[in-house]
This record gives sequence, structure tokens and C-alpha cells, in this order.
Amino acid sequence: MNPFHLPPSFEALAAQSPDLIPARVTTQQRGLYKVLSQQGTDTAQVSGKFRHEALTVSDFPAVGDYVLMDENRIIHQVLPRKSVFLRKASGDTHTEQAVAANIDTVFLCMSINNDFNLRRLERYLSIAWTSGAEPVVVLTKADLCPDPALKVLETETVAMGAQVLVTSSLAEDGIAQLTPWLKPGKTVAFVGSSGVGKSTLINRLLGDDVLATNGLRNDDKGRHTTTHRELFLLPSGAMVIDTPGMRELGMWDSSEGISSTFADIEELAAQCRFRDCSHQSEPDCAVRAALQSGELAQDRWESYQHLLRENAYAEDSEGYLASKKKLFVEISKWSKEYKKHNP
Repeated sequence: MNPFHLPPSFEALAAQSPDLIPARVTTQQRGLYKVLSQQGTDTAQVSGKFRHEALTVSDFPAVGDYVLMDENRIIHQVLPRKSVFLRKASGDTHTEQAVAANIDTVFLCMSINNDFNLRRLERYLSIAWTSGAEPVVVLTKADLCPDPALKVLETETVAMGAQVLVTSSLAEDGIAQLTPWLKPGKTVAFVGSSGVGKSTLINRLLGDDVLATNGLRNDDKGRHTTTHRELFLLPSGAMVIDTPGMRELGMWDSSEGISSTFADIEELAAQCRFRDCSHQSEPDCAVRAALQSGELAQDRWESYQHLLRENAYAEDSEGYLASKKKLFVEISKWSKEYKKHNP
């Protein structure tokens, strides 16, 4: 039985180009794409016109995209995405990269042994909320943690609005919590740092060791195994996307996601006396009061500020750098003036 299925929301779009064949991208490597269509699995590439007209890296097909190709397996169009998980492209280039497209749920995987990191999770959540998919936090390797319940409580302090699940690839029912999101026709992307156990979880869901996995290093952290993104069909009829480990996801236009992730801080800021409060020295600042009382943790506040600055740079690097330079000039002038009157 051919597993390819074009969702109804894409059928009308595909019908506008009856001479082209709808397909879904399952793998992308070095400019070539493995695609699944009613004809089966093929290797495809984008047309010269497509390559010429693409403005950014994210315009090219990503794993999970629905595309239209001709009988020679040349891709002419990427159908509009209902969701897309974006990150800043690696390197110094100021451009975005699509990690996965048309996903219903993003499983944000984090092991609860030595790799547990709430600040990294805040970054992942901010990008996931922006993607248009539902973020779900998946805590892995529960068998290596003496108190998983405590880790869940810690995670819930930063994962407001997202469900937190605990899994173990060793326990018989260690992945049962994932099944509500793995319904027929649904697509789930597994995202997380190298070695957190994404591939192991997917192997359990597939019922076979399809993906290579490695054991733990001497520091109790997993080894990186996945080298490219790939989409798989589960026995349940759901599709999952495995992604390479990404310890740092560069922010890309994630202001809405930051607002969702740090809703507690933005609610506090709305209680400040002044709408444009900088939370530095203004009277009746709710944020400073929360920091002083311990209601708001200092490291969470610093994480929020850091992601805002990084996102501002990603949205407009030239404008951000110009405004930052202007701020430094103003600080320098103030410092010189202060020293003049306070020798």
C-alpha cells in the first residue's frame, strides 16, 4: 500500500496545476530530494527557474514540504506551508533555514540526566511557538534520573502552555505518552540536542532499529548520530521527522514565540507604572519587584533579555547594530559628562 496521502487542504492547491505530480519531501541532501508520491519513492531536484527565483535558503523544499514536480522528477513549486520550523542558518550568513515543514506537533526533546538545560529549552520553545505547530516537551532517559518528578516540576516553570511528557526507551511503556499526538495523517518533528535519544524513541515507534544509535559517552551524555532530516511513516499512520541534533538554534523572527514562552514576564511588564518601562530605575516597576521578591528568577529574566536581543538582530541586523552603536555613543557621552562633574 502506498503511504502517500495529500491532505484536503493541499488538494485544491495541487489541482491548479493538473499537469504536475504532487509529492512530499522525505529527505534532503546536497541539492537532491527524496520524495514520496502516488508513483512511489523517487529522487528529485528543483528546476533551474526555481533555483534562480529563490530568494533565501528557506524558499527551497524542506523535509515535510508538499511539492509539485513533472514526470522527469523536476520540482517546480513548493505548496504553501501550514507550519514551518525556522532557525537562523549556520555560519555568518544573515538568512533563515527551514528545519521541517507542515508539522502538527514539535516534540522538543531534552534528556533529564546531565544534559538538562532550561535556558536551552526556553530558546527551543520560543522558536517552536512561532512555527505554527504545537510544542510538546519530551523529557527523555528517565531511567537515568533519580527523581524524574522533580525535573518535570522544574520544566513546567518555563514550559507554560506546553505539555511536558516523560519517556524512557528502556521501559516497556516508556513511550506510551506520545501516542495521543501520533494519529493517522499527523506529522510530528523531533527536535533536540545531539544524543538526547530522538532516534532511539523513533526506532521504538517504528518497531525496528531503522535509525542508527550510539550509547552514552563517559560523561553520561549521548552521542550524535542523525546527520540529516528524514521523514518516516509509523505503523499508526502518523509521520515523524527526525532532525540532526542542534544544541543551539539561532533565533529567526521569533518575537511571537518569545511572548508565548515568557508570558509570565510580559504580564509583569504590563503591570509597570510606565508603558515604556526599561525595568532599570523607574518607580513602581513590577518586573524589578518580582526579581527582588524572588517571584521571577534572575536567570529566566536574563534569558528573556538575551533572546529578545538576539531576535532583534535576526530581524534587522543593520538596524539593530546601528541602534546599539547609538546607545554606546550615548553611554560614552554620559560617562564623560559624569566624570567631568565628578572628578
